[in-house]
Amino acid sequence: MPRTLLLLEDDLQLNDTVKQFLEHHGYRVLSAYDAHQAKDLLYENPVDLMLLDIKVPYQNGFDLLAELRKQGDKRPAIFITSLHGVEDVSRGFDAGCDDYIRKPFALKELLVRIEAQLRKAYGEQKACIDIDETIRYYPEELILEIADQSVTLKQKEAKLLTLLLENQNTLLSYEQINHTLWEYDETPSAGSLRTYIKTLRAYLGKERIETVKNVGYRFVP
Repeated sequence: MPRTLLLLEDDLQLNDTVKQFLEHHGYRVLSAYDAHQAKDLLYENPVDLMLLDIKVPYQNGFDLLAELRKQGDKRPAIFITSLHGVEDVSRGFDAGCDDYIRKPFALKELLVRIEAQLRKAYGEQKACIDIDETIRYYPEELILEIADQSVTLKQKEAKLLTLLLENQNTLLSYEQINHTLWEYDETPSAGSLRTYIKTLRAYLGKERIETVKNVGYRFVP
């Protein structure tokens, strides 16, 4: 399952920009625009990491995080703030943050910082392939996530999908596909292959897997 991030940022445009960017990179993002909303979301959802602005309504980010830490909340937290002073940075770490990013910041830098804290807190992230904004594939677990639903693929369906994704926009011949799908002591089955293709099209959309008659198949991003 994708990691869930809490984003506390009262600038609506920045909140939306960061949320869209992180969702595109496979994260689930819960947006809050004030401290009260942030507390509610943290209480109601299994959040893996917090992104906290400091100057937000009802309670500043410093005090919010300090309060959470006193309650025993050990989830990683990154401050994203316009406060640039050394004293502000020091106060942020005293409150319990794991990282501190000054605005304006590059979205890619934010992503790198998030990934570093998640690795530190939870270990290596599961390999994930983003097929589009709503479909993700976890090849090691054979799991295909479509919006909020998870589908466990059969082994050969998963092998076929991995092969197609590794060769996007490339025409794969039946021979190439058969070599990947079937072991040396198995007999390739054209009927089974058509069934696997039909199943994947049902999940991904018919237009994503193109048939080239008498030759093979091509995955179209």
